[in-house]
Amino acid sequence: MTAATDHTPAVDVSADVETLYRDGITARKGAFAPEWADRLGEDIDAAFKEALARPGGAVGRGPNRYYVEIHPEQIRDFVGLVDHPWVRSLCTAVLGPDYRIVELGFDIPLEGAVNQPWHRDFPMPEETREERRYTSLAFNVTTVDTEEDMGPFEIAPGTQWDDSPEFDHGMFPPKSDYARYEELAVRKYPKRGDISARSALTIHRGTANQSAKSRPVLVLGVDGPEANNDERHDMAVTRAYWESLPQRVRDHLACPVVDELTPITQKHTIEGLVMGDA
Repeated sequence: MTAATDHTPAVDVSADVETLYRDGITARKGAFAPEWADRLGEDIDAAFKEALARPGGAVGRGPNRYYVEIHPEQIRDFVGLVDHPWVRSLCTAVLGPDYRIVELGFDIPLEGAVNQPWHRDFPMPEETREERRYTSLAFNVTTVDTEEDMGPFEIAPGTQWDDSPEFDHGMFPPKSDYARYEELAVRKYPKRGDISARSALTIHRGTANQSAKSRPVLVLGVDGPEANNDERHDMAVTRAYWESLPQRVRDHLACPVVDELTPITQKHTIEGLVMGDA
């Protein structure tokens, strides 16, 4: 088989798939070298400064917390990320061979970021509700070694299946459920080079950053054939960059190919996160 048609998983991810369906999150420690994560951190820092310098370049996800969507060319090793054997294998195993890369961005909780309300990132798709299967995955890559005072990501394992008409906008559980989520909650302390994958339906939140340091985290969003999360995103690649990509990456990259990149005006706002856990 050629690289263009070889969709066989490159590594055995059966245990990760089992964990994903049980807990809603899994991870691969040390997937990248710490130096790779350091370079990614430099790229995110440059993109964040550029985004803050123009209207609509960054969107608030709570006080002192931002999300920025970027183009693949804004990080130096996009190919190394999306074609990593674990990433590629997990996408294929969970979403099928026709998975599509639809989102590249980053979250940054700065000093003074507060607890977010418990939430999922979008309403539950019918396929998940009726068939208990995932139609998308979210990968996260930290660019720093996470410490307790930096506002670690907190997730409530197993809550990807929670479904209630009381969820505001299908995303925010009522505060009467918070005690349960806090009892289930697990804080994550990834190191530079680690990568995680989760269902964005698993109830989670960013916690208060009580340090003077930021905690940048890259976000890679991947859809199966039924999902439509690309409607929330605007990443693109130039023709020259597209032509430089391996065919195996092109096969899964769902974005426009353009002559010149336009800075992204953020549109994936989540209104319920703007104020924090008020």
